[in-house]
Amino acid sequence: MPARTPEEAAQAQLDAYNARDLEAFLACYTEDVEVFDLPGTEAKLQGREAMRPVYGRMFDATPDLHCELVARLCHDRFVIDQEYVTGRAEPVRAVATYEVIDGLIRRVWFLR
Repeated sequence: MPARTPEEAAQAQLDAYNARDLEAFLACYTEDVEVFDLPGTEAKLQGREAMRPVYGRMFDATPDLHCELVARLCHDRFVIDQEYVTGRAEPVRAVATYEVIDGLIRRVWFLR
């Protein structure tokens, strides 16, 4: 089976996020994924297993969690999503850039 395209990988993680399906969500990432909050240069999270408790707690605590895709730009192995997240204490507008390698998300940069 061919690897997902970068756009398919980004969409799969968004769908799993909205379903609050932790295992499907984590399966969209490489084992050594790095997550950054811009403008920082050090990874906030490193590795799929470091993501598990962070997103697991969030999914459990926010039954109305929903990320609306406002706009998407795809270029080569990168997908840039403009997102609007509701269901938390305050709505959040963010831009997420996903680097996809071999059908899995390898790096993520968030601008909130």
